[in-house]
Amino acid sequence: MGKRGKREAEKQPGKRNGPEKKRPTFLEAVLPVAALVGLLIYGKLFQNYATEALLILAAAVAALLARKNGCTWAEMEEEAGNKIKSAFGAVIILLTVGMVIGSWILSGCIPMMIYYGVRIINPQMLLTTAFIVCALVSVVTGTSWGSVGTMGVAIMGIAGALGVSLPATAGAVLSGAYFGDKISPLSDTTNLAPMVAGTDLYTHVKHQLWTVVPPTLICLLVYTILGMSGSVTGAANPESVELMLDQLSSTFHFNILLFLPAVIVLGGSLLRLPTAPLMLLSVAVAGAEGMIFQGAAAGDVFSAMISGFKFDMVHVEGFDPAAVVPELNTLLVRGGMSSMQSTVQLLMTALVFAGILVASGSIDVLLDKLLKCVKSVGGLIASTLFATAGLAFACGATYLTIILPGELFRDAYKKRGLAAENLSRSLEDAGTVVMPLVPWSTSGVFMSATLGVSVMAYLPWAFLCYLCIVFALIYGFTGIGIKKIPVEAEGRESVGEGEMR
Repeated sequence: MGKRGKREAEKQPGKRNGPEKKRPTFLEAVLPVAALVGLLIYGKLFQNYATEALLILAAAVAALLARKNGCTWAEMEEEAGNKIKSAFGAVIILLTVGMVIGSWILSGCIPMMIYYGVRIINPQMLLTTAFIVCALVSVVTGTSWGSVGTMGVAIMGIAGALGVSLPATAGAVLSGAYFGDKISPLSDTTNLAPMVAGTDLYTHVKHQLWTVVPPTLICLLVYTILGMSGSVTGAANPESVELMLDQLSSTFHFNILLFLPAVIVLGGSLLRLPTAPLMLLSVAVAGAEGMIFQGAAAGDVFSAMISGFKFDMVHVEGFDPAAVVPELNTLLVRGGMSSMQSTVQLLMTALVFAGILVASGSIDVLLDKLLKCVKSVGGLIASTLFATAGLAFACGATYLTIILPGELFRDAYKKRGLAAENLSRSLEDAGTVVMPLVPWSTSGVFMSATLGVSVMAYLPWAFLCYLCIVFALIYGFTGIGIKKIPVEAEGRESVGEGEMR
């Protein structure tokens, strides 16, 4: 029999080439996850190995154990393929987000937001303004890293000149940045969480308001009180920030029409239009504006979409790219589809690992063991939150922190009659916004290095990053903000209130 014949035989029941498939023991089910955690802790914390390589090793461990229990390679391959297929829409959006960032910078849209965002800061309201401005930039761009690397850098410079607490300012910057990262339709995690949980993007975003709005109001109140307490002094902006703003205004031609790409995305989101086509439309408009208002060539537009923005794309008379201040390079030289390559690679390898766990039955074993300890909806929500946060601190990898708990808890939510958006919300409450609080995570390292403040120093001030978990626990045990699956959707009677709580 040829190789193809063997593969086909493997896919047919009763024609297995190995032993009969059996259910893994708890030890066999937990071993691949433990191997992954151990590899990530050692490989990332001590050796700085590529996460994708560590995932492949963990997937190999999972595959060997699965094969030992009679799971064929064809079954593992099929399940991994199903996972990757289900993530195709998220991959398209991720690549489109890269195009959005590059084209928006070239058009002048993002530079104009940075320019006027810095100009409106009132020294007496610095912390509150830092939260609001970073939140707005993060919502529009869909990236907390971009918000911190742009507005955050400028705000930290102003705080240093005004004598404002740098850890407090960093906390306000992070809280605002992760507000946007959590609910922006352009955010990779905002797209990934509903994909893993089994719901749609806009339902997920709407449901997240339960755990975003109250922490946001608390942040605004506390940051305002701190700002008005007399701890903010001084009135002059740092010279470096003024130089940066002068170069922004002389490099790009600003006008109100440059906001159009952002208006298209935000307006389309409110109308619940398909995300990817909406973003592609904004890319086209931004590209046209780049040629009309900034004098960019068609080749520059395409390069910005694929490789990201570079200052040699600017065609202003007398402009010298070598004279650009380093702060502007940090702020604007980024974007493009290629910037999402590592994210897509990580997503693919994580889904292969998850697919093998599903094919082998390990996910079912782990879920059954965990659910024996869960007696209520509150317990299920709490288990999801603590498992996700625990994985965040153990692994420091954003996408794994969302993907693995999502796979683990997805069926449990269905069995309890809970809508999938409850799970997707919990994944972001304890996953996305917790990552900058993990010193050894990529987010923690980036935020600390970019803002010039250690993770442990800004952690107490990043209120939104842990208040989301607090409110998620409150909702879980009170039933407030918990959405159930309609009776007709399940074809069964809904679970009673007594059983649910």
